[in-house]
Amino acid sequence: MDFSTNGIVTVIPAYRVQDTIASVLKDLPAYIEHIIVVDDASPDSSANLVAAAAQQDSRIVLVRHEKNQGVGGAMISGFRKALELGAKIIVKLDGDGQMDPAHIPALVTPLVLGKADYAKGNRFRDFVSLRNMPIVRRVGNLGLSFLTKAATGYWNIFDPTNGFFAIRAEVLAQLPLEGIDKRYFFETSLLANLYLINAFVVDVPIPARYGNETSHLSIRRSLFEFPLKLFSTLVRRILLKYYIYDFSIISLYIVTSIPLLLFGFIFGAIKWIDYASRNIPAPTGTVMLPTLCVILGIQIMLSAIEIDMKSTPSQPICDPL
Repeated sequence: MDFSTNGIVTVIPAYRVQDTIASVLKDLPAYIEHIIVVDDASPDSSANLVAAAAQQDSRIVLVRHEKNQGVGGAMISGFRKALELGAKIIVKLDGDGQMDPAHIPALVTPLVLGKADYAKGNRFRDFVSLRNMPIVRRVGNLGLSFLTKAATGYWNIFDPTNGFFAIRAEVLAQLPLEGIDKRYFFETSLLANLYLINAFVVDVPIPARYGNETSHLSIRRSLFEFPLKLFSTLVRRILLKYYIYDFSIISLYIVTSIPLLLFGFIFGAIKWIDYASRNIPAPTGTVMLPTLCVILGIQIMLSAIEIDMKSTPSQPICDPL
């Protein structure tokens, strides 16, 4: 397939990538119309290397940040520049060389054919490459993947935090870029906003390349910051999807199950403490009431989750290019 007429633009956030950015730029295929590199106030010589490469390749556009804004902030600046340049498809690449440009056709083909609005890599389909993934990243990604599915509503995808993706420009233009997280929660925040406009997302099996690069994502951030942001994203999605934009049976299930669960656990705990402190057995009715509330609440909540899983967007909102 000839991609030279599809308006494909790459956006590369650059921070401390002086050892790899030159080779990343050199490896980009000729059908890429523009190469946008966002220097996120990198303290090394990354920006100078990109500026030098731009003298040899007119496709390279350097965007500079005076202050570091994080990967999300860099991508938002790159997105705006790509839309300004008339891009039809935007591909995100990292500047550390982990993402092989040879896989770009696999990402953009579903978008060109109108079969998806957003395509992202999935590192977990390639078991050979998976063995090369650092164990900390493997465990962290597996744990975050399930939580991210629930928070964003995209139950049909895996490896949702994968940063190698492509998006249709007309879909990107519908997103509130100012509301997307500017740090490492960027990919999840982007997915959450895509869900709210019913964008169809597909997984593309793409192995990652791991070298000697250092990850800037801390364990502390993954363990403490991400769960809070994921919970906030889940609550926001539920409120908007099922109570602001629409009201359906799942809306009733949620408002029924949560009070039942809360009453069952709280009432049951209070009564258990009360009777245990007096060292007397609780009456059968006192035991059964919270038990039934919890069982019923769980069953109703599971029904709500099942409907939510079936509500994942399944049709693209974009036409073929």
